[in-house]
Amino acid sequence: MMRSLYSGVSGLKTHQTRMDVIGNNIANVNTVAYKSSSMTFSDLMYQTTQSASGANAATGRGGVNAKQIGLGVVGGAINTSIATSGSTQTTGNPFDLRITGDSFFVVSNGNENYFTRAGAFYVDGMGNLAMTTNGYTVMGWQEDKTEPGTIKKDTVSALKIMSAENMTSSPEATTQAYISGIVDKNSTGVASDDGQIVALSFYDNLGYSYTAKYAIYDYVYDGTDKVDLPDGTYRMELTDVLTDVRNPQTGKLEPKSLTEIYGVDLDQIVTVNEATSAAGSENLYIRYNTSDGAYSGYSLNYDPLTDPTGGTWINSDPNTDNRITMDFNEATYDNFADKIEISMRTSTRVDNKGASTVKATSGDYDGQYAGRRIGKMSGVAIQTDGKIYASYDNGTKKLLGQIAVASFANPSGLEKAGENLYRTTQNSGAFDGIGEDVTAESGSISSGVLEMSNVDLSSEFTEMITTQRGFQANSRIITVSDTMIEELVNLKR
Repeated sequence: MMRSLYSGVSGLKTHQTRMDVIGNNIANVNTVAYKSSSMTFSDLMYQTTQSASGANAATGRGGVNAKQIGLGVVGGAINTSIATSGSTQTTGNPFDLRITGDSFFVVSNGNENYFTRAGAFYVDGMGNLAMTTNGYTVMGWQEDKTEPGTIKKDTVSALKIMSAENMTSSPEATTQAYISGIVDKNSTGVASDDGQIVALSFYDNLGYSYTAKYAIYDYVYDGTDKVDLPDGTYRMELTDVLTDVRNPQTGKLEPKSLTEIYGVDLDQIVTVNEATSAAGSENLYIRYNTSDGAYSGYSLNYDPLTDPTGGTWINSDPNTDNRITMDFNEATYDNFADKIEISMRTSTRVDNKGASTVKATSGDYDGQYAGRRIGKMSGVAIQTDGKIYASYDNGTKKLLGQIAVASFANPSGLEKAGENLYRTTQNSGAFDGIGEDVTAESGSISSGVLEMSNVDLSSEFTEMITTQRGFQANSRIITVSDTMIEELVNLKR
């Protein structure tokens, strides 16, 4: 039989395989993060009818090349264009993610880790971040419980971002506050019997809200106080502490005094600037420098046993942030913070045309320690480094975990496992089980977008044309070879 007949057959088979590769590429033109493949040919093998000979210097005869007849073609390799990124498709879904760079998401079916560039994820019924196509969970690192707000980079595990623990943000008691604004002695409030009312809103450690009411009076010595204070001094009293209680008749929340709720005096619930001496403390006083209105002192701690004629200003240095302290009686109500420290550094006494603007704000000057009620999860955001944060309706944020990625020495050596997945091979390099931060190699993760297929249709159709012509030419080899064999058979008639 003629060797060309079998060469043509090998050509048909190889071009058919190439057409299979092209067809698969075109079929996946809209597959998320699909990486196109290409096929290269190599000649199959050769039959040597005469070996090469070298030149003979003695006879002067030159060398002769070998005589070889090729026996066809075979598919040399099927290469995956894994390093070429596809275009970006905007989806608006915050759980649709795209990796910029050469790394891969790590996903798991519970038994084995796989790798993918297809970031079409969602949150399943168990709260896991998972692939929409097959439910494989996205792997990453968890928050370090010993150092909240940091990530513990350990063996990757499933990212359960909507667990019962993460759906709420814990309440927190208020521990600091400050009083700011202007105290004008000519204002109606300061000059009245009721005083200038300053309301401070705060939380206990269960997230219940309260309002402490302070009254600021222009201090005038009337001979009844145990000590006569200088001009420019104001008396400040805690007059009430309120909380919202639901009215059983109307069903509405209404403010109610803690003294009514517990049936005790206010000073049995909270004491302002409780003294360390056995005799206790007298009223709280605020003193302002009368020359420039600057804050210069905050309270008079008076002990009649040791100082029956007067008291001592506690640190009147205006550069020192002295604080009024509200101490709560745990025997009455143990859900309060131990104390709330109230700074008055930003309050002043100046002429403001009869208007006092003084007000109280919970928290320090940077907004810390203000306390909060319990918060419900209101959103989830994924940053460019893969860190996942939850936001809550009480204004807080919480780190839920971080998406880990995997990179390989030879990513084109990965084996396609279907469903947009890859697995490692001996030629790709191994996965260490921990992974790496996507930013380690200048990569990033974008949210709300997906990586599209990198199939170039113009190239695929061109390859299809050349493959078709190659297939036709090889079929002609078989046809012509068959005709020649037929002529040979017809020699005997």
